[in-house]
Formats: sequence, structure tokens, C-alpha cells
Amino acid sequence: MKADRSRGFTLIEVLVAMAIFGVLTMLAYMSLGQTLANAEMLTARMDRLQAIQRTMRYLGNDLAAAAPRPVRNELGDGYLPALMISAGNSFALAVTHGGWSNPAGLPRSTQQRSVYLLEEDKLFRVYYTVLDTTYGNNAISTEILDGVERLEFRLLQDNGQFTNQWPPTGMQGEAALKIRPRAVEIILTLEAEGEIRRIIEVAS
Repeated sequence: MKADRSRGFTLIEVLVAMAIFGVLTMLAYMSLGQTLANAEMLTARMDRLQAIQRTMRYLGNDLAAAAPRPVRNELGDGYLPALMISAGNSFALAVTHGGWSNPAGLPRSTQQRSVYLLEEDKLFRVYYTVLDTTYGNNAISTEILDGVERLEFRLLQDNGQFTNQWPPTGMQGEAALKIRPRAVEIILTLEAEGEIRRIIEVAS
């Protein structure tokens, strides 16, 4: 009579198999976790780059389309220059520009007054639905970028000299209200990315 050679796994073999399976599962879980973490970092980085590009596009488009159109101040007793940049102001930039699309054909100007405010480390773009505002007009404010250390501008004058204030120092009267630079260099300094520069030619 032949002996029955079939047999089951021993306890030691089962324990070894479970240990191997446990190690493989842990390695797979760690690999999946690292992959998900890398995907989140990549997504966050892409969102950050898109925000920076969007900010530079806003600034570039508004400056390139700068219009010689002063705006009435809120009191209605005077006018503000079409383009204003000064370290003494509470804003980084104020500019009247064209290019405000009107697909609905609303009874409004295609020009727009945009103001860039830097509060703490956040950059805001503010605009109104009318050019000549009063205290009754509500501003539309959008945070476009955070982590901003500085926003500076260098403006090229007709004499070939650069200035960081606009209208240029010493200019008075109607000419100061309407004058535009030939070009503007945008200098955006960010906490993590450092300094970003871009030169914009202003339409004549």
C-alpha cells in the first residue's frame, strides 16, 4: 500500500508567507503614499506657477494698453493722472487702460481703471465699473497672488531715462495727467521664487 505523500502547509511556512505578504503590502503602501504626495506637490507647484503667470499677464496687459485718460477723483473737484506710481501712495499702481471686453454690449466704456494694492504679502487687483468714481461706487477686488515681498516698476521716459515714479517728478498740468512712459519694467519679488522681471512696451 502506497503512502499518502500529500500534506498541507506547516505553521512556519504560513507565518513566513504572511510576513512576506505584510512586507510587500507595506512597501506598496509607502510607494503609493509617496506617489500621492509627489502628485500633490506637483499640483501645488503648477497652481503657483499659473498664479504668477496670471499676475504678470494682468500687469503686462494693463500697462501695454495704458490710455491717456485721467480719472476724476472721488470728491469730483479734480483729476488723477492716467498712470500713477509712487512710493508714497497706498497702492503699487493705478492705470487707465483699454481692452475691457464688452461682449454683452453694455452701455459702458471699454476702458477701465485698475489699481494694484499690496497688503502684507498679498497682491490685489481692484477695478470699478466706471472710470470716474464717487464714494457710492463699489470696487471689485480680487486677490491675485500671495507670498509677495515687493512690487516695483521702472518707467522709461521719452528722454531715455528711467524713473520709479509717475508722473515724472517736476511735471505739472494737463501733460502730467495724460503722459505715458515708453516702456515699463515690472519687478516682482516673491518669497519662494525670488525676483521676476518683465519689460512691457506701452502702446503709443
